[in-house]
Amino acid sequence: MAEYVLHCMAQSGHSYKVALMLELCGADWEPRWVDFFNGETRTEEFRNTLNEMGEVPVLVQGDKILTQSAVIMDDLFGTFGKFGWDNDDERREVLRWTIFDNQKVSGVIGPLRFMRTLIKTGENDVTGFLDGRAQSALSILNKHFSKNEFAIGSKPTSADLSLCSYLYYDGELGIDFARYPHVTAWLDRIKSLPGWKHPYDLMPGHPMPDAK
Repeated sequence: MAEYVLHCMAQSGHSYKVALMLELCGADWEPRWVDFFNGETRTEEFRNTLNEMGEVPVLVQGDKILTQSAVIMDDLFGTFGKFGWDNDDERREVLRWTIFDNQKVSGVIGPLRFMRTLIKTGENDVTGFLDGRAQSALSILNKHFSKNEFAIGSKPTSADLSLCSYLYYDGELGIDFARYPHVTAWLDRIKSLPGWKHPYDLMPGHPMPDAK
């Protein structure tokens, strides 16, 4: 068994944040598929043994169980010393952009993609609201990356791995990225990191299983 076991699913951008960091750090890890779409995260077994919040990702290392992607990535930086900060100012910047991602990027684009592509609700007032919020967040990122190679300057950190997590699901967001060339260039810079892989190549569960 690998040292790290990541409970995840291919469609989860939050899981991808952790999977990508594990891969780029060269960790001894393996993914374990969670059947979210058939309700596994809602079961008593999952919530009692892995995550009471009923969410992925969950990272297991021996007897240690970690949940919430930002917490997991912070722990991985402590172990591997990669994709972190060199001083308190950088630490605060990583935290600032990670919070921005959780609230305005992943926290909005994730639900938008879920509705548009995974459960196919069609366009409605909710998708319209989420789309507007997503476009606003991407505009902020586009301006930021016109002057910065990565989230906190010239080096990639866990903030970048957090921010990019839902943006590699090509064609599944319903957003025209031609409007955000600096975001696209930044995504290409991350893609050029040794060991980068697409979420569907890192985690199991794609294509989605049929509902039971």
